[in-house]
Amino acid sequence: MECEGDKTYDEPGSCPVCNMDLVPVEKEIALASDEISETSIFNLTSTWTDQNGEDLQLEELKGDVLVMVMIYTSCKAACPRLVADMRNIEERLPKNAKDNLKLVFVSIDPKTDTPERLKAFAEENVMDKAPWLFLRSSEDNTREFAAVMAVNYKKISPLDFSHSNIISVFNKRGEMMFQQEGLGVNSDATVKHIEEAIASR
Repeated sequence: MECEGDKTYDEPGSCPVCNMDLVPVEKEIALASDEISETSIFNLTSTWTDQNGEDLQLEELKGDVLVMVMIYTSCKAACPRLVADMRNIEERLPKNAKDNLKLVFVSIDPKTDTPERLKAFAEENVMDKAPWLFLRSSEDNTREFAAVMAVNYKKISPLDFSHSNIISVFNKRGEMMFQQEGLGVNSDATVKHIEEAIASR
């Protein structure tokens, strides 16, 4: 029997029509667009410095799809391949997609990769304009970020690191959607996930 249809009340009591007791109704609350989920990298409160010497927190990147990879600029082996893979991904995306996209390189060698060095590296690779972004932070913050990205790295000589070769895609809320692992691998799935993330609200 319907007394007052779907009407609800904020206070406990009984129905004014049939006197039946009112019972609480649980509703699933959707995450507001400006809220951050538990799995978002925007929960990291570390401060980073970009290639222009500007400080930022990752949460400031909210609203953009992020394609992120960890490298170091003095690397002569894997990192140039990762840079090429990122460039390949960027070239495969339509131009209008890049308005809500950031392609981010995060240094695993902050001691060497100063903002000045990152700026020079960006210019050398013709990546000194949007959507490219280069970041560095303290060693502790870098380790914390690497753990979130599932990237392992280890210093093996004064100038060299061994490290995972992983490109990660994050949606506009900072939640990881996909990871591409390896060098020179087929990027079809990566591009597909980026396009889906850009198209979503």
